[in-house]
Amino acid sequence: MLTLFLIVFIDLVGFGIVIPLLPFYGEHFLADPFTVSLMMASYSLGQFIAAPLWGRLSDTIGRRPVLIVSLFGAVLSYIALGFADTLWMLFAARIFGGLMAGNISTAFAYIADITTPANRAKGMGLVGAAFGLGFIAGPAIGGILAGSDPATADFQTPAFVAAGMSMVALLMTFALLKESLPAEARAKRTHQPRQNRLKQFKDALGRPGVGLLILLSFLATFVFAGMETTFAMWSRRQFGWGPEQNGYLFAFIGLIAAALQGGAVGRLAKRFGEANLIVQGAFALALGMALIPFSTSVEWLLVAMVIVAYGFSVINPALNSLISLRTDSGTQGQMMGVARSATTMARVVGPAWAGILFAQLGKEWPYYAGTLLMLVVAVLALRSLKDNQDAKAKALSAAEGPEDTSAPID
Repeated sequence: MLTLFLIVFIDLVGFGIVIPLLPFYGEHFLADPFTVSLMMASYSLGQFIAAPLWGRLSDTIGRRPVLIVSLFGAVLSYIALGFADTLWMLFAARIFGGLMAGNISTAFAYIADITTPANRAKGMGLVGAAFGLGFIAGPAIGGILAGSDPATADFQTPAFVAAGMSMVALLMTFALLKESLPAEARAKRTHQPRQNRLKQFKDALGRPGVGLLILLSFLATFVFAGMETTFAMWSRRQFGWGPEQNGYLFAFIGLIAAALQGGAVGRLAKRFGEANLIVQGAFALALGMALIPFSTSVEWLLVAMVIVAYGFSVINPALNSLISLRTDSGTQGQMMGVARSATTMARVVGPAWAGILFAQLGKEWPYYAGTLLMLVVAVLALRSLKDNQDAKAKALSAAEGPEDTSAPID
């Protein structure tokens, strides 16, 4: 598990490097706020198309080969990003990067392979911590490399450094990571009839309770992605910030997320249960989003972002854990691929929706609307609270062996 943690962390450092500069990169090519939001969403569009395919493939040939291929694709996408000199090239590089992003859902499936139902949330939180740590170092590095002035920002160097980080993760995967899915499970999956994309979604949504969990994941990611996409443009207008200042703020969010997901989520899940964490996270996200438009000082903005970071950091692994607990071992990769595909679609339509609100109604409206949506998520989570609690209890009673006896694979 430690090896996978390091691989995901290094890869996410590369991903995080380009995050604070992308909106400014788009505006460098004279894109308006809505076009910038579409550019940000284009990566997720590629992910949406490819995620279930990568998930199915990882169930058939194993997790390790999929990680190797997708990380190599990430290297190529960052190189293309560095050489982009027109807006369409920027779009093309991000779409290709999204198509190659099979590593995320595969990493979650890998964790599901090597954990028991009792410590599944802890394992999911560990991968989430790698995300958080990647977003501590990555945005800070990217912001420093790009500079603080949007007018003179360096967009090439961060992209090439990101390519180097993904190459390191690729070499580590090739040299150190063992396969987590047993050969007999892969063989069994190979002989099962292939399902088309629509049937995969129908099967996932038709499982008891899973459809609602995927909907909640979609809505939470929809809101968070809208905030991520518009925040750099909001902070430029509110505080005059450039890539460097935004990089530090995203690093701060990553620090909070890593602290929560690296250690706290597992303990919180044992104390409150995943179902209660979903409710907590939804209310926290609603509150944090509501506070952002009223942040007239950096201090108040940091308070708002701490609340946002807490909400998303607990709701995301809790939802992934419950989805996994409702899924049999032979279809973990496919189910995580479908769930990931739903959240990546949220990262397509969420930024576009937020961009329209930002451009047409004003810079505060993505956050007002996000608050209302997260209150809807909280109500839905409260209504399904007992059902989700019962589902975990059933999975625990059906699991064989004592708690925390899974052997980590390094």
